[in-house]
Amino acid sequence: MKLLMLGGTEFVGRAITEDALDRGWEVTVFHRGHHAPPPGTSALHGDRTAPGGLDALAEGEWDLVVDTWGGAPTAVRDSARLLRERAGRYAYVSSRSVYSYPAPAGSDEDAPVVEGSPDAGSTAYAEDKRGGELAALEAFADRALLLRAGLILGPYENVGRLPWWLNRTARGGPVLAPGPRDLPLQYIDVRDLAGWTLDAAAAGLGGAYNTVSPVGHATMGSLLEACAATTGGGADLRWTDREPIERAGVQPWTELPVWIPAGEGHDFMYGGDVSKALAAGLKCRPVEETVADTWAWLRSLGGRAPQRSDRPAPGLDAAREAELLGL
Repeated sequence: MKLLMLGGTEFVGRAITEDALDRGWEVTVFHRGHHAPPPGTSALHGDRTAPGGLDALAEGEWDLVVDTWGGAPTAVRDSARLLRERAGRYAYVSSRSVYSYPAPAGSDEDAPVVEGSPDAGSTAYAEDKRGGELAALEAFADRALLLRAGLILGPYENVGRLPWWLNRTARGGPVLAPGPRDLPLQYIDVRDLAGWTLDAAAAGLGGAYNTVSPVGHATMGSLLEACAATTGGGADLRWTDREPIERAGVQPWTELPVWIPAGEGHDFMYGGDVSKALAAGLKCRPVEETVADTWAWLRSLGGRAPQRSDRPAPGLDAAREAELLGL
């Protein structure tokens, strides 16, 4: 198989690139040149947002294109149109954010989605991702595979959610653990997402798939307990009800990464029906493995994970945490 990876140097793109290389595929990485791609790839350089930015892709044929773009849909549109006669399939890593909010628990791929346009500039994340989906479909039709991922965790994470919890539990002492402990989560290890993307594309699958774990594959308890155990066991998890957290004005998801209290927001993010992807072979490794491997990667970097410039670093200020815990 010949893969053209649009991106491929960070997080999702890097995991897909490395998985393809492990399969013995021939991989071309098209990127801006800010980060080195994995060894064993061929590199083409260009900026998809600049005039002439796709010139390096004027020639070449591939079995599969994988695109993780999350900005203006026009970038997906232009890439897909350029490649539709020279590529077999186009896999676009989208997001469950494309569903109209609120989406009740149990919603599948047929749930209503936000408006989007392949011809739009960058507006908002959900609309941009939906526009990207439409751009892929416009050019590749049933040869387009849409991966509606939810929360993505694992090595190479450049958003900071799991790295923050790992560093916080590694610091030890009393840790504000937002409850309830059995609050179910739904996420995907980046390597499981990568593997299924390549398997599904190679099998000729098309259309939209919710690509996250089954509901309750992990809980806040199993995630944070895995973090505490993996980082040395010095953390004292203090499970705290949502009410005092909300009274203190602490923000779910951003100040307390991953955590969304029960309700509409939780159902939207952590309640999707993934039976279609599971039937098509999606497998999800245990949360303990995701946590351990992410910690090993983070330690290899000295504890400091890369942070995307377009995303604020998540996490709760130590003084606010201590105040909430009454310390």
